[in-house]
Amino acid sequence: MKIYELKPAEGSKRRPKRIGRGLGSGHGRTSTKGHKGQKARSGGAKGPGFEGGQMPLQRRIPKRGFSNALFKKEYAIVNLDDINKIIDEVEVITPEILLQKGIINKLKSGLKVLGNGDINKAITIKTHAISKTARQKIEVKGGKVEVL
Repeated sequence: MKIYELKPAEGSKRRPKRIGRGLGSGHGRTSTKGHKGQKARSGGAKGPGFEGGQMPLQRRIPKRGFSNALFKKEYAIVNLDDINKIIDEVEVITPEILLQKGIINKLKSGLKVLGNGDINKAITIKTHAISKTARQKIEVKGGKVEVL
């Protein structure tokens, strides 16, 4: 089979219903909306969950659980293989240097270093948070980690 031989299966493509194109089309006059009523009007369909003015189910049921959205910390994440790209240029890696080099775009609540990848030489990393594996890999190479 060649790409130019491909075509849709028999009966799988249906012509679109052309609404409002005159009485002879079979879809003229009321344009398949029936006579009057809310659903015949433009913008008349109510959204999902609308119960005719009755208090909707999603508002009747009590809300449970906890949301820490006000105080949650969202870290800019960097892996060791990203740090390894600039390891030859600097000895001390700080969040500001990573911003400058374009490895991270934005310092949200701080910087978190994760342990994906390896590093080639001993370096000092100043960060707000670090994973156990990242800390181990840095210390095995003789580097230091300073938590800000």
